[in-house]
Amino acid sequence: MDCRAVLFLCLSLVTSQSGEEEGAQDPLSWMKRMEKAPRRPTSTNPAELVHSLVFSLLNATFQGSNQTWQTSTIQTLAFKLGCDFAGLSLYSDALDRVPQAARARHAMQFPTELTKKACRTRRRELRLICMYFFNTRFFPHDNSSLLNDYVLGAQLGSEHVDNLMEPINISFWHNQSLEGYNVTCVFWKEGASKHHWGLWSPEGCRTEQPSPSQVLCRCNHLSYFAVLMQFSPAPLPAELLAPLTYISLVGCSISIVASLLTLLLHFHARKQSNFITRIHMHLHASVLLLNVAFLLSPALALPSVPGAACMALGAILHFALLSCLTWMAIEGFNLYLLLGRVYNIYVRRYVLKLCAVGWGVPALLVLLLLAIKSSAYGRHTISLSHSQGNSTGLQHMSICWVQSPEVHHILVMGYGGLTTLFNLVVLAWALRTLRRLKAREEAPGSRACRDTVTVLGLTVLLGTTWALAFFSFGVFLLPQLFLFTIFNSLYGFFLFLWFCSQRCRAEAEAEAEKEAFSSSQMMH
Repeated sequence: MDCRAVLFLCLSLVTSQSGEEEGAQDPLSWMKRMEKAPRRPTSTNPAELVHSLVFSLLNATFQGSNQTWQTSTIQTLAFKLGCDFAGLSLYSDALDRVPQAARARHAMQFPTELTKKACRTRRRELRLICMYFFNTRFFPHDNSSLLNDYVLGAQLGSEHVDNLMEPINISFWHNQSLEGYNVTCVFWKEGASKHHWGLWSPEGCRTEQPSPSQVLCRCNHLSYFAVLMQFSPAPLPAELLAPLTYISLVGCSISIVASLLTLLLHFHARKQSNFITRIHMHLHASVLLLNVAFLLSPALALPSVPGAACMALGAILHFALLSCLTWMAIEGFNLYLLLGRVYNIYVRRYVLKLCAVGWGVPALLVLLLLAIKSSAYGRHTISLSHSQGNSTGLQHMSICWVQSPEVHHILVMGYGGLTTLFNLVVLAWALRTLRRLKAREEAPGSRACRDTVTVLGLTVLLGTTWALAFFSFGVFLLPQLFLFTIFNSLYGFFLFLWFCSQRCRAEAEAEAEKEAFSSSQMMH
């Protein structure tokens, strides 16, 4: 063998041995080293520190069946288990030594099923390690806070434990009531984030609240667990999910068919259309895109679907909503020009300029957001509460939507609020103007029905029913949910009715003008 090859082999063996010795050093030394590590992500890799701690715990030697190590912010336990494992319950109150940072109670309960999968291959001694982190520095995350800043982790040797029939119970207590907060049990999903070494995911965990100050997580796998806290209204009752889903599915499907039919009728007679009709068609197109993206959103939010696909659909859904709101505002602006400026309303390439606003502005906002913070889109979790005896349980459903609360407040609620307020002002002004015009002439009773249709049509055209989104509180919550779902899922169908009424009115007026012209010709 070549001398250089022998030298390289020796150096490799020495390096690997030194690395193993470093990783296998006493767990307490690793825990102290983790506490002293700089907090800057560029200086230390949290994943390497946590993995090295796990390696040292799995390879530590100790007398007896269990051992505990602790520092001021980390506590670890190791247990020797056999295939006759009968279950294990760990309570912070019963631990001999609890770090000062552990201000609130916590507990973990492991079922007898925990070791069955590992014992099927060969019977041997297993090691269960438990890790309590009383700060979140090793699990960086965005846009959320953790209950008590606690992260509780567990691992069974090198085994991958998942799909347990009996769940692992992890309990978190808080020193105050958690009413008014949306709490969600989550686990650390490694490799699921582009910016950190993982992200918090609710997959495989069920959230329950036996008391106002306790959160019980029932998870079917081992990992690092925590409870996400977000200040929000109480979760929706799970009983409302089925009817609201059915209404949305039926309403959006009807709107999709109505919007497609409207666009086909427009293209069939596009030579007779004017700029007003073309503006209506752009609104129909945005509503069509919004309904299609909304119906696809829950399907692509499933765990089996790649996260990139859900992120892309969330961005498309946000773009469709912004486009729909923008075209509603354009309808209001165009109505103001028609009623307020009867003369000199010609604008060169008017529709093309409106398209640059109606489609360009939403596209620019979404693309900028993707470039700055692509994690703003993804699986958005909706919490639903259901009663379980004396306790309240939580279940979750996900859709592909905006994840960032800041983006939701500014570019969904804020944007929608401004456009809806603008259209409400335009609607009130338009109704006042129409009333003033009717007062100048004798208004027979036969025109009352036509005026009613005009008012309802303008209300729909300007999308004022979207203002119901701002009444989701208190006693208004339940009726608001159903009214908002019914009116806005059928929004495309209502626009189709408005389009048909306007087309019938135009044909009737054209027929009346034709008859008047024919009668005048006969008189001459």
